[in-house]
Amino acid sequence: MKFSDLNLNTALLNALDEKGFTTPTTIQHRVFPVVMSGRDVCGIAQTGTGKTFAYLLPLLRLWKFSKDKNPQILVIVPTRELATQVVESVKELTPYMSMVAIPIYGGVNINTQWKELQSGADVLVATPGRLYDLILNGAFKTKAIKKLVIDEMDEMLNLGFRTQIKNILDLLPEKRQNLLFSATITDEVEALMDTYFNDPERVEAAPTGTPLENIEQAYYAVPNFYTKVNLLHLLLTEDESMTKVLVFVGTKKLADDLYEQLEAKFPGTAGVIHSNKEQNHRFNTVKQFHEGVFRFIIATDIVARGIDVAEVTHVINFDVPEVPENYIHRIGRTGRADKKGIAISFITEKEKPLQEAIETLMKQPIANIALPEKLIISDELTEDEKPKVFMKEIKLKIPKAEERGPAFHEKSAKNSKVNFIVRKKDRMMKKYGKPIKRAPKK
Repeated sequence: MKFSDLNLNTALLNALDEKGFTTPTTIQHRVFPVVMSGRDVCGIAQTGTGKTFAYLLPLLRLWKFSKDKNPQILVIVPTRELATQVVESVKELTPYMSMVAIPIYGGVNINTQWKELQSGADVLVATPGRLYDLILNGAFKTKAIKKLVIDEMDEMLNLGFRTQIKNILDLLPEKRQNLLFSATITDEVEALMDTYFNDPERVEAAPTGTPLENIEQAYYAVPNFYTKVNLLHLLLTEDESMTKVLVFVGTKKLADDLYEQLEAKFPGTAGVIHSNKEQNHRFNTVKQFHEGVFRFIIATDIVARGIDVAEVTHVINFDVPEVPENYIHRIGRTGRADKKGIAISFITEKEKPLQEAIETLMKQPIANIALPEKLIISDELTEDEKPKVFMKEIKLKIPKAEERGPAFHEKSAKNSKVNFIVRKKDRMMKKYGKPIKRAPKK
């Protein structure tokens, strides 16, 4: 099937042709007729399968020009980067259409976005928190929204946007078409669709955990952290095919530490991105990576979903993700648009159970490759890797204290005093030998 076989208008076909897109992906040609029919849709597809075009193409085909400045199409996404990417995709598809698309996300001045919305928008792409704030502030009216898309729903729930999503859905007009896309369908996603969707049709491009066919997967069995650093340095130095590399790590601190070590060895060609970085830094890093200024980016899972950087040659899992599905999302950054990609993982003995969980999910093993001969095996260990010495605790039996008497001595007889009252009569008797009587009153 080709895009020309779908019921697309000339404006969209010309845009696709100019960008070199001829053949729709599985999720794209399956979703298109369902959306065109007006039914609600639940799309299940992995990262890298073309979900963005899957919902944009039919929605843009159904869109009709209106003088109303309020948006007709609302797309809710989990991250700022994905919001920007979706807007760029809208612009790619609409050079011959009079359409305005605006990204809305947190981390920037809300007043600037409020003013931008006053000028009008046809497509609004937003993260949940900022979108809810702007709706409550009256930046735009929701009554014109006819199409709703919730992209990466499982990730939004993981990020804690459950309450905002429900509040937003309560504020939207009931008469609308709903599209939901997610890599995994959890019980929470099911419950949300039961409440707010109208008998959605499920469209599944590939079952969860299915590895992408265009990606060659392999792993190195590495003894420790510093050997991982040496291996990464060696691969980047000797493998000239690594022209665009995404290096995934488990924590923000590790991302910064690894960047400091490698940036000195590859000056001006390394970038780092995670949630603690400012918005402009994140955008500029992705832009420079996209333009080829940066050869590799060290990142946390914030970019495992939603960032569409063309022609990523390699994905390196410096750490194995604790959630098996995240491995699929990570490696899905390469092997896009029918191009081949390579995913390499560095796995220590401690990470073996995580590897087994990933292989169980994919229902296939990851190939093991021998360590390079030039690799320097480090003897240095991190605090977590150092063997813990457990000393047997010997409890000493403390003897009971002997019974002792009071902590003072009895006074001697001469020092002991007895308080008693002596009458005057007795004192006089003792002194004079006879009682002293008062003289009779005259």
